[in-house]
Amino acid sequence: MSSHRGGGPGRRVAWFHCFGGIAGDMALGSLLDAGADLAEVRAICERLPVSGWRLDAEGVLRNGIGGTKAHVIAETTNVVRTAAHIFAMLDEATLPDRVRDRARAVFTALAEAEGRLHRQPTEQVHFHEVGAIDAIVDIVGTCAALEVLGVDEVASSPVANGLGTIRAAHGILPNPPPAVVELLRGAPTYGLDLPYELTTPTGAAIVAALAVEWGPMPPMQVDCAGFGAGTRELDDRPNLVQVVIGERIDSLHRGQPVVLLETNVDDATGEVLASAVAALLDAGAHDAWITPMVMKKGRPAHIVSALVDSALVDQVAAVMRHATGTLGVRGTTLDRWPAARTEGVVEVDGHPVRVKVGAGRVKVEHDDAAFVARATGRPLREVLARAEAAVLPEGPVTEPTPLGGHSHAHGDSHDHSHPHEHGPDAHDPDGGDLA
Repeated sequence: MSSHRGGGPGRRVAWFHCFGGIAGDMALGSLLDAGADLAEVRAICERLPVSGWRLDAEGVLRNGIGGTKAHVIAETTNVVRTAAHIFAMLDEATLPDRVRDRARAVFTALAEAEGRLHRQPTEQVHFHEVGAIDAIVDIVGTCAALEVLGVDEVASSPVANGLGTIRAAHGILPNPPPAVVELLRGAPTYGLDLPYELTTPTGAAIVAALAVEWGPMPPMQVDCAGFGAGTRELDDRPNLVQVVIGERIDSLHRGQPVVLLETNVDDATGEVLASAVAALLDAGAHDAWITPMVMKKGRPAHIVSALVDSALVDQVAAVMRHATGTLGVRGTTLDRWPAARTEGVVEVDGHPVRVKVGAGRVKVEHDDAAFVARATGRPLREVLARAEAAVLPEGPVTEPTPLGGHSHAHGDSHDHSHPHEHGPDAHDPDGGDLA
């Protein structure tokens, strides 16, 4: 699962890689490890109207990887704070705006999740572990560290969770805890066969409330990175959460998804292969082609390829199997970035000729031009030149020119919707030239 509701290029993003889960102290530790100044973070947290705590950090190793362990040392109290109490604390603290807003978002997510679980209004939810001062400093400290590092947006990988049961204020609970499951509703998660609480409610709330994007690391120019350590040593992986911070870039933006279907055939004649290409195009492929190759035992063969929208994969794959007699078809998901073009019809010696027009380029439909050449006796190159001149009477264009047809924003396409009224079947083996 991958979703995105963040901003564009130039914004600074922090991506949390939760391969070993995430907790509040781990999130804070990762940001300190990435370069957030501890003194600045501590100074922001000291604005909270609560005393009896100290924030420290130390470098540690987890399975050979260095990270930072954040420690909030606090006096033990029996105070149980409500969500309304914590919101009042945040308002009283005169925190920087983004720190306050992010902290409120995290505690709101926690309160709403707990409220749904315990059937209580959000303001009346009582925080137990999360209401303790160490959890409050973990959350406000994480938001402060994001501000110190100038982070505009937060993103997250899928979140790992453990298995079994854990002990909490309410007694023995399933792992992952109900609050974690509730907080991560709609987010990508997965389980590991480890009997530990890999993701805590505090950690889940931080990514659930702040992440604008879920999935792999966003396209960015990496500036810094860090690892935040948990307390426990795990056997098969480092007990760490990674954060990667940098500026978003758009040069790696995704194009239109498309599937490349292919099969190898060594027992098809040229006639069969040509018929297969036509059948693939009729089935809805954007483009189809044949590539010579040499198979095992030095046997000459061909690769039959088709570029297809994902919605038509089953349909076109069935046609590929039927038309070639192959026993198997493979597929690869790709991106494409088609150039804009327009389509239209011009006249050459009274005959209609279809054309595609892109930036600085006119592509004449070959079958139409060949028909006109046969009908008029003109050389094909002259028909092509006349058709181009009909579009560009004053020389090359720099932008697509409307020709009465409809605009297309797809590449590698073939025109099947306007068969020539007096010409052959209008497959366009050259249509990809403008893609």
